[in-house]
Amino acid sequence: MPAENQTKGPESGGQPPADFWRILRRRKGALVLFGAAGTLAGVLCMLPQTPLYQARTSLEIVGLNENFLNTKQVRPLAEPGAVSDAADLQTQIRILLSDSLLRRVLDKLRPGALPALGAPGLFAAWRRLFHIDDTAPAGSRAAALLEAQSGIRVRSAGSSRILEISADSPDPGRAADLANTLAGEFIAQNLEARSKATRDTNRLLNGQLEEMRRKLEQAEQRLQAYAKQSGLMFTSDDVSVAQDELGRMKEALSIAETDRITRQSRYEMALASPPETLPDVLNDQSLRDYRARRADLRRQLADLDPTYTPEHPKVIRAQAQLAATESALERERADILKRIENEYQEARRKALLLANAYHEQARLAAKESEAIIRYNILKREADSARQLYDTLLQQMKQSDIAAATRSGNIRVIDEARVPASPYKPDRLLGAAAGLLIGLMAGVVVLVMRDRGDRSIRQPGDASFFLNLPELGVIPSGNGHAARRLARLLPFNGAGRQAGGIELVTWLKKPSLISESFRSTLLSILFANGGRQAQTLVIASGEPSEGKSTVASNLALALAETGKKVLLIDADLRRPKLHEIFGLSNEHGLSDILSGAPLNGAGSPLGLIRATRAPGVFLLTSGPDAAPAPLFHGPRMPDLLRRLRKDYAAILIDTPPMLQLPDARLLGSMADQVILVARCGRTSRDSLLAVRRRFSEDGASVLGTVLNDWDPASAPYAPNGHLQGAYKSFRKHYASRGAHA
Repeated sequence: MPAENQTKGPESGGQPPADFWRILRRRKGALVLFGAAGTLAGVLCMLPQTPLYQARTSLEIVGLNENFLNTKQVRPLAEPGAVSDAADLQTQIRILLSDSLLRRVLDKLRPGALPALGAPGLFAAWRRLFHIDDTAPAGSRAAALLEAQSGIRVRSAGSSRILEISADSPDPGRAADLANTLAGEFIAQNLEARSKATRDTNRLLNGQLEEMRRKLEQAEQRLQAYAKQSGLMFTSDDVSVAQDELGRMKEALSIAETDRITRQSRYEMALASPPETLPDVLNDQSLRDYRARRADLRRQLADLDPTYTPEHPKVIRAQAQLAATESALERERADILKRIENEYQEARRKALLLANAYHEQARLAAKESEAIIRYNILKREADSARQLYDTLLQQMKQSDIAAATRSGNIRVIDEARVPASPYKPDRLLGAAAGLLIGLMAGVVVLVMRDRGDRSIRQPGDASFFLNLPELGVIPSGNGHAARRLARLLPFNGAGRQAGGIELVTWLKKPSLISESFRSTLLSILFANGGRQAQTLVIASGEPSEGKSTVASNLALALAETGKKVLLIDADLRRPKLHEIFGLSNEHGLSDILSGAPLNGAGSPLGLIRATRAPGVFLLTSGPDAAPAPLFHGPRMPDLLRRLRKDYAAILIDTPPMLQLPDARLLGSMADQVILVARCGRTSRDSLLAVRRRFSEDGASVLGTVLNDWDPASAPYAPNGHLQGAYKSFRKHYASRGAHA
């Protein structure tokens, strides 16, 4: 049968999860033992441990305003305790677990709290349990520090600014004291660090302030000394007197020039235009009055002219008044023109004088310019020093105010309370962990052991690995039905049971095992296309694999078909067939092979005897002899040729093949060989070696028979239906046998 048509064995690929479950179910007893051992180990580990109490406290670390009162620029370092991201929280955690802070905590705690702050080790607990001296130093400051470090844990609460501190101790009061003292000392250390940073900053500012004050005094002294040396005089606005005077004169000159230009324009307009058109003439009140009087007098003359003669006194008086008025008008107009000219001349003279004075003052100011430049340089140095001094003085005041008004940025949210009950050891958790570990270890061990088992364990394995047909599968004979069957079997004369499972096909015909042997026989008869092999060698690689059981039951099954069957016990070292059939072994095959003559008819020398089973004859092994030389001679082939004439089938039971050569010699003489494998015992390597040696010898191997297979323990059964059917079938036939 081609290998590709065979059922895949357990190593042909990865096992599905259902296979692991069936392995564990089959080994559930061992798995329970592993779980019980793990649970016991977990409980034993918990029992000697000292109960530990845990106290918890939580802190909130608030971010600081680093530029409070504009003091950020005066600090060379960042504010201690400032929190901006997760890295800063991790920094605070490291500070909480630092040796320096823990030393402060140990100094603050009462002396009785120094030992046993942390969690005692498991080995220390076992040493105390068995009264073994502990040579490790105890009670020292270094030991207390190590124990405190092992008993304190700090973690951040998610993405918040909350830090949770937990302290472990065998004493609940000491655990609460340790957690609260650690939180208090952490806050105090943070405040001290900030105060120290403020003091350092103030000390730095004081030094710089004193230095700047000294530089300011020196700059002002140089400025005053140079001013006296150069004879410079300045106004209250730090401007020299000469420059101040030059500025005033320049302003006056500018005003005078503007006035001169204005008056010159009026004067030139008066010269070029008729007097009546000048604005000064038109806008003068006296001239307007004279012009109004003249107009009135002319109207009077116009009124008198039609009535009176020119010589009339009224006319003469009116004309005299008109002449006087016009004369006064001309004089007033002339006075206005003269005044315009005088004003122009005055403005022109004033501008000239101011220009001369300005030039003289500019000459004097130019002489002082070099001294003023040097003076300004010194003045800027003094001003710069004064500005720096004022800035440092202001920062100094702000730093003092900030140090006085700033509060701590760490506060305790929940103080640690004395725990009422220990949290370690959790014996239930330890037992559960031990159970889980034991079960896991059991699963690993059982699965690895199952995977490492190279024995034939299920139907189809031998067929897959040997590329041979599987002729039959014989169920296990170790169950309840087999034991009840053994009690029902007859006894021989020696007082022993006349066979057990070896004669089940004859003594217990309605049974599952009997039907299995009959099914195996049917496979043998049909294996060669209906051409039955007359001589069959029943072989196996190792002892105790069931060759004699298979041979005897196959012979019984063949005899049920009406055929005359001969069983030959060729295991000359450890014969068994005579015990199975209850016959003596005084003479047998060894006598024939050692030289006893063969008669012409009937059984050779009468050594072949009929058994109580109808149609089954047996040739026992005979007394001890050297088997190998006997089988090498010509007598065994001659014997087989003679026996073929008298028997329809000859079954030869042989010794284990891997240790002894007898089976190989008989296999080359027989028609075909049947290999017997015992479930869970025969290894694949053994079967492969047997198959290879028979092939090398030229022997024809018909197929394999799987013996002693228990469906209830089959690791690769597809489901539980086969196991249930097997149990029901076995129960049915066991009950029938009990009433037989």
